[in-house]
Amino acid sequence: MILEGKKLCKYYGTGESQVKAIHEIDFTVEKGEFISIVGQSGAGKSTLMHIIGGLDAPTSGEVIMNGTSIYTLPANQLAVFRRREIGFVFQAFNLVPSLNVWENIILPIGLDGKKADFEYIKDILNTLDIYEKRTSLPTALSGGQQQRVAIARAIAAKPSIILADEPTGNLDSRSSRDVLNLLRLSIQRYNQTLIIVTHNEDIASLSDRTVRVVDGSIVVEASQ
Repeated sequence: MILEGKKLCKYYGTGESQVKAIHEIDFTVEKGEFISIVGQSGAGKSTLMHIIGGLDAPTSGEVIMNGTSIYTLPANQLAVFRRREIGFVFQAFNLVPSLNVWENIILPIGLDGKKADFEYIKDILNTLDIYEKRTSLPTALSGGQQQRVAIARAIAAKPSIILADEPTGNLDSRSSRDVLNLLRLSIQRYNQTLIIVTHNEDIASLSDRTVRVVDGSIVVEASQ
């Protein structure tokens, strides 16, 4: 098991106005799994992903990743752990417009004080079919190509887990399926684990297992 959430709760406010964004969620992920978290807007799926990813501490409960209870770490150690163990892909591509494709991909590695594995990154770019775009600025790329760069950036640091929050929300249906297939190929090729948050049932159907969140609780877990 690579990830476990125990009795995760995230509450906002108090008394009668209290909102339970997620409530007593237990959640496990095996190494190499591709899991989709689905639910309507406001169901709590993005809140769950942010807690799993170390971006937002739970009100109560525990997240254990690779044997580390992440919210027992001091803030600076959690930031380092998150940077090294988790790759994030968001709906907004979050690319630096003044940097080219290659520079965007290696930027987080440099910020961590490490040297980029150039052959590894070259292989990722070839897998995602953007190697020929490595010197292009983001503005010269299509939306699908920019999302591939974001995926490459997430994979390049060799994290244990890739977390993707509505990664195809800004793409058309064809680009969405292409990007998801490439993302799945990439995590298989590089032995990583993938968790995607989505409201798109077609995207969820590509995963190994679907977790459905309703009103802050997991109501269904189903293998595909």
